[in-house]
Order: sequence, then C-alpha cells, then structure tokens
Amino acid sequence: MDTGKVVLGALAGVAVGAVLGILFAPDKGLNTRRKISKTGEDFTQDLKDKFEDFIESISQKFEDVKDEVVDYTDQAQAEQKEKRDSK
Repeated sequence: MDTGKVVLGALAGVAVGAVLGILFAPDKGLNTRRKISKTGEDFTQDLKDKFEDFIESISQKFEDVKDEVVDYTDQAQAEQKEKRDSK
C-alpha cells in the first residue's frame, strides 16, 4: 500500500474522530462550532504540510535522478572520447 495513502487515511480518521468527539461532547453550540472550525483548520494545515513534504521529496528524487543521468552521460562521453583517441 502506498505510504501517502496510509498517511492521508490516518489523518482523515483522526479528523473524523475529533469532529465526532466534539459533536457528542456536551457544550454550547457556539463553542462546538469553534472547535469544529479549529479542528478543520488544523487538519487543513496538516494536509498542506504533508503535501509540501511530499513535493519536496519528489523534487529531491528528481534532482538525484537528474544528477545521475548527467554523471552517466559525462562518463559515456568520456569513454567514447577515449575510444576515439585510442584509434
């Protein structure tokens, strides 16, 4: 299973549990709405943070692959030059 899906599922479960806990807690409607709003904001921020981490991870992997390709290309060109020079 994809790690991103597991994290997203866990975050969604935590958010749903928090909202249900708030809804069933004995409190005034205004306070309950504020708590739900705060929980939603926290959940949104967590998702943004996870998404930014994911994008950063993908960007880093892309840079690593790009560097490997450049190194491989440089190496292949050097080998090709050596073969031409040895003839």
